[in-house]
Amino acid sequence: MRRRDFITTLLGGAATAWPLAVWAQEAAVPVVGLLHATSSYYFAQFADAVRQGMRESGVIEGRDATIEYRGAQYQYDRLSALAADLVSRQVAAIVVVSTQGTLAAKAATSTIPIVFSIGADPVQLSLVSNLNRPGGNITGVFNFNATVMGKRLELLHESMPTARVIGYLANPKSLITEPETKELHEAARALGVELRVLNAASESEIDSAFASLAKEHAVPLLISTDNLFTDRPAQLVTLAARHAIPTIYPYRWFPTAGGLMSYGADLADAYRQIGIYAGRILNGTKPSDLPVQQVVKVELVINLKTAKALGLTVPPALIARADEVIE
Repeated sequence: MRRRDFITTLLGGAATAWPLAVWAQEAAVPVVGLLHATSSYYFAQFADAVRQGMRESGVIEGRDATIEYRGAQYQYDRLSALAADLVSRQVAAIVVVSTQGTLAAKAATSTIPIVFSIGADPVQLSLVSNLNRPGGNITGVFNFNATVMGKRLELLHESMPTARVIGYLANPKSLITEPETKELHEAARALGVELRVLNAASESEIDSAFASLAKEHAVPLLISTDNLFTDRPAQLVTLAARHAIPTIYPYRWFPTAGGLMSYGADLADAYRQIGIYAGRILNGTKPSDLPVQQVVKVELVINLKTAKALGLTVPPALIARADEVIE
């Protein structure tokens, strides 16, 4: 082979090999699957917290990892297929922010690391063997939001001590409804009040549930932690105001939007924590070596402007215990 032909062949081969080398380098970037039960629009604000946590572990999206998002749009029966899809993509880790999504991910893989943020007890759900030593491929954050339903009922009753009936808006298709209902019945018996369960599995059924409760005089309402409700602050706050129903919600963005009060954990911080764990896993830490984190602070937020509009006088002792009072 002549020298000129050899050089041409060499350069041509390099030109062909270079894009393949770049492709191989890009393909080596790990993929994190982010599975949630809600709408993509709603979850976008919390995805930022997950990415922040990953950055705190030194993992930058687009540079060190890519994120693939899968949302069930409140159709919980889709979660299994979405989890299986992420497993087929051979993602490096699955980050999940719902109880049913976490169970679906667990059923889909016993090897890919799973990091959750859930309000139900992960030990009772058999997701982990115990909180300090989770074992297996699953760890995450226990935010307590589904396990303080009894406390929410107590707070609502304290604000309306003459109420003999308290409503509970629940999604019958949600796995968290049964444990929430059990806890609420126990709390209601202790307070000597009747628990009225109102079922809703769609936006229109939520409207109907509020209209039904409004026919009864002065019955306050407690909202489930199911995503169907927690993702709809505008709808629920508007309905509560329209029907003059004193309502307690799981998260602070409800009283901020005009709801009466909320009692629950700071979800943004919980999502940041699971982002940190996802980053640590990508850096080589095993999920079994990461204890399940527990949310330390649960916040009580009260909107006194809304209380006044409802003709409700919130006891001073309850106001004094609030983490934030909106006036």
